Amino acid sequence: MLINELPNGDFAFSLARQFLVDVYDMGFFTELAQSKDPMLAAIAAKAVKESRYHLRRSEDWIKRLGDGTRESHDRVQKAFKDLWGYLPEMFDVSDDEQQLVDAGVAVDRSALEENWTASVHAVMREATLEIPDDGWSISGGRDGMHTEHLGFLLAEMQVLQRNYPGQQW
Repeated sequence: MLINELPNGDFAFSLARQFLVDVYDMGFFTELAQSKDPMLAAIAAKAVKESRYHLRRSEDWIKRLGDGTRESHDRVQKAFKDLWGYLPEMFDVSDDEQQLVDAGVAVDRSALEENWTASVHAVMREATLEIPDDGWSISGGRDGMHTEHLGFLLAEMQVLQRNYPGQQW
């Protein structure tokens, strides 16, 4: 998902992105824990526990920032506005994925959207934040079209292996 490629901005931007992804992850891993693939189901069951912690933390921060000072409120509101167009991609399901969904292996991500929306909107209302307009959207990460930021992320993640080839950790 392209939203995951974006560089960290200020604290409000980073927390807003983290919150949006945490809500998604919680729903995704909860559903994946029901996969017919026992390995995927086991991994997802463990991920649910970790995701619950991350979601609780990011929710708390969104409420603090949104219902905090005028500056914190404005910054987190702007962050949500800047991120909102990246969200539809979270719920797109490709034809290949649909085959895995039909086989009971993968998660139908489009089915997660309703609960995700309800959860995000509830927290944003409690944080006195407005829901941004759906005025724009971008996608393509699942089709191999990425942001310019992905190259920097990959370089950072590969630095140890490139500097110390063949090492095992």
